[in-house]
Amino acid sequence: MMDNNLKKIALIGQPNVGKSSLFNRIAKQRIAIVSEVSGTTRDFRKHEVEILDKSAIIIDTGGIDKTDNEIFINVKAKAIKCAKEADIILFMVDGKRIPEEKDKKLFYELQAMGKNLALIVNKIDNDKELEKLWEFYEFGISQNNLFGISVSHNRGTKSLFEWIAQQLPENKSELDDLTQDEDVSLEELLNPMLDINEQVNNANNTNTNNNDMKVAIIGRVNVGKSSILNALIGEQRSVVSSIAGTTIDPVDETFEYKNKTITFVDTAGLRRRGKIDGIERFALLRTKEMLEKANLALLILDASSPLVDLDEKIAGLVDEYALGTIIVLNKWDENIDEFKKIETLIRDKFKFLYYAPIIAVSAKTKRSIDKLKDELINIYNNYSQRISTSILNQTIEKAIIRHALPSPNGALLKIYYVTQFEIKPPRISLVMNKPRLLHFSYKRYLINFLRKSIDFRGTPIHLVARGKTLNYDTNGKLVEDKKVLKD
Repeated sequence: MMDNNLKKIALIGQPNVGKSSLFNRIAKQRIAIVSEVSGTTRDFRKHEVEILDKSAIIIDTGGIDKTDNEIFINVKAKAIKCAKEADIILFMVDGKRIPEEKDKKLFYELQAMGKNLALIVNKIDNDKELEKLWEFYEFGISQNNLFGISVSHNRGTKSLFEWIAQQLPENKSELDDLTQDEDVSLEELLNPMLDINEQVNNANNTNTNNNDMKVAIIGRVNVGKSSILNALIGEQRSVVSSIAGTTIDPVDETFEYKNKTITFVDTAGLRRRGKIDGIERFALLRTKEMLEKANLALLILDASSPLVDLDEKIAGLVDEYALGTIIVLNKWDENIDEFKKIETLIRDKFKFLYYAPIIAVSAKTKRSIDKLKDELINIYNNYSQRISTSILNQTIEKAIIRHALPSPNGALLKIYYVTQFEIKPPRISLVMNKPRLLHFSYKRYLINFLRKSIDFRGTPIHLVARGKTLNYDTNGKLVEDKKVLKD
């Protein structure tokens, strides 16, 4: 979870001056999408970083352009807001160009905020190009706050990082923090060894007690994903416009709700494969990366337009990554009878997501947004729950009494016991004598019976038939049989 008490560093500048590249360099990983296309970054991204052993939050803002474009007007407003909330501002310009009046005007506006401000001239790729720095003194910047760098060649960044570190407070020692707690003894702090049984119990309960939720917001272009994110967190976090494909780089935002820490990721809108060009290909790859890390997904559909095949393919991504799911019908202003009709259409088209609830909302009027947040909590609890072995065995025993195990080719099948071996999503093992003879239709029956008996609403279930001998990898994790029924 990000520490919001840390100092904030905002990267400000025109499009395509290298802000996202510097963001990735400071974060020491590729987070922001970088391309030669001007205006790739439109929303802001933030990440907790260490700069010379000092912690901070760095914010990559969208490129500020004078174009009277709906997107860039919103981008500029968001960037200026980030600058006002930051403690340190890094204003970047392109060293390949002569100083521009619009850069000076924006720099003076930032200077008036009274923040720690540095002017960063990027794309100074060799010693000869250092002479260009003299032209940028006309901004009225002191020598100590002017840096000529090349992010792509990693030139000049050391002095910049040293300057940033000078503006940041020392990190508090974790030991100093802990020794202030009278309930923790020094012996407990200095003894790193735990009883082996406690280690095992902690490992088993890590996910169960984890209150950190990661929710991916996914859908095709222009269905209102960014508007949904803004409505959920109660502020204009994502840039919203009527132009399809406004969001390119995934946008994330964390907030607290009912003792849960929820991180929303607003992914780029997806198009048909033949219409995906340039940076949108990067966006698609980044969307899949986000889905790998997510627990839950909000599948956004547009109530004002018909369902299309692309909606079904996007829903397939949610199913592929086995996420807890809510189907969100956005732009909904119709009556209950109309809702029942479209609900039938959705259920018919997305049969594989039959377990996902459907909620009709309006991001514009905030209709049912609170209901959506409450349902997210409920689904996450289902997704991360661990059902006791006794309850699972009692439930499956009832299912077998109602509908006996099949006898393929006269073979007598027997389930010895049932146990859950993983969460997020729930993975349940049927330990039996001849697991490969259990037909998928009977597994499906057992899954449906489990759903009727236990609240698994909104979450997929993986049911695995195994023999008595279980296989583990070198880390002690149960190795799954390839023949797993996912619903």
